Amino acid sequence: MTSKIRASRNNKERDYLWLNLRELPYFRAVLRAVEARTYQQFDLQGPILDLGCGDGQFVTTAFDEPLDVGLDPWTGPVHLAGKAGGHRLVIQGNGADLPFADASFQSAMSNSVLEHIPELDPVLAEMARVLNPGAIFVFCVPNHQFLENLSISNFFDRIHLRFLGDAYRRFFNLISRHHHCDSPEVWEERLSRAGFEIERYWHYFSPRALHVLEWGHYFGLPTVFNHFLFNRWILVPQRWNFSVINPLMNSVYEEDVEQPQGSYTFYVVRRKE
Repeated sequence: MTSKIRASRNNKERDYLWLNLRELPYFRAVLRAVEARTYQQFDLQGPILDLGCGDGQFVTTAFDEPLDVGLDPWTGPVHLAGKAGGHRLVIQGNGADLPFADASFQSAMSNSVLEHIPELDPVLAEMARVLNPGAIFVFCVPNHQFLENLSISNFFDRIHLRFLGDAYRRFFNLISRHHHCDSPEVWEERLSRAGFEIERYWHYFSPRALHVLEWGHYFGLPTVFNHFLFNRWILVPQRWNFSVINPLMNSVYEEDVEQPQGSYTFYVVRRKE
């Protein structure tokens, strides 16, 4: 059965920032809010595959209707995604060995997932196999400007302590679990090998926005304890609880979609005919 899902496009006044702030640490919430808003411009034809669905939180925020299939390798998140209701079917599986027949899907998405996969070529080849020729694949990843936009490493660079700047970049990449922060040129070559062609791409999340995310890793540490003790990131999901940080979060959320110096990139690619 063929269907078309336009994320939450009919809810033009939906506050994606608040929907994420009430559930996630603020530095993650603002990034996910920007991404959820961006998905409103895409028409995804069903059946739709969500590669790396995690706990399902993102799609329940960004999409009005459940996606067809969510896949993730981790048991805990798969269990949560199954209960979240953002997918009609949730499967635990490996992206390099997708349990689907050839040409099973009309479109696919993967939100901030591919950067965490060490070996991408087998995963992209499998994505090409399970997508119909001409099918759209939308994904977003940190790019080649991510590390150079970090504020603390740039401070070390300015005072001629480049070795500390490089050490901090390695540290932040490690805690972010990034295996890839690549340029569009690298992605174009990688995608072409797998059988995709880039239709369009753009950078998003300005250097200033990244600084908010970067410092949020440290100021947001109390939410780690909340999650450990109560299995919830946010104990008081009320708007007044975010009154101090709301102006800053809103300024990031409302910045222009395309940021030439942005630290992340959205890609719209198609399976070659």
